[in-house]
Amino acid sequence: MLWWVLAGVGLVVILGLSVYAGTLLRRVKDQQLALQKVINKRNATLMDSINLIAKAMVQGQCNLSEGAIRLTVLLNELRLSQPINFDAEYPNLHALYQVVKDMPTHEVRKERTKKEIRQLDAEREKHEQRLEASIIEEMKQLQDWQLPA
Repeated sequence: MLWWVLAGVGLVVILGLSVYAGTLLRRVKDQQLALQKVINKRNATLMDSINLIAKAMVQGQCNLSEGAIRLTVLLNELRLSQPINFDAEYPNLHALYQVVKDMPTHEVRKERTKKEIRQLDAEREKHEQRLEASIIEEMKQLQDWQLPA
């Protein structure tokens, strides 16, 4: 008789723990779905900016160096289920980014001498001219690119 009581209590405990585990699993699944919605919304916002900047670069409304910096940062911020190597997809954009990423901007630029600024600008413009046509072709592809499903 004692065995039956212990077995009954054990069964109730196991059943209770199973219900609790099921509840926790459902919460985790709900949190994962909510997180995925946030990621999708953020990716959509990033894609709007990426497409807009690429379009502006094609139309000559955005400086190539500035566009390279902005696009590289935005592309790297995308959270994709299958990562994409954007440096390989857009090698000329990446090449320009590598040249200009460490160039001083804003207040740091103002601290430099005029001669240094002219030299940096000349170097930047030389690379922009060299890569312009190929970057524009890459931007034509990028301006219409959509997130993989």
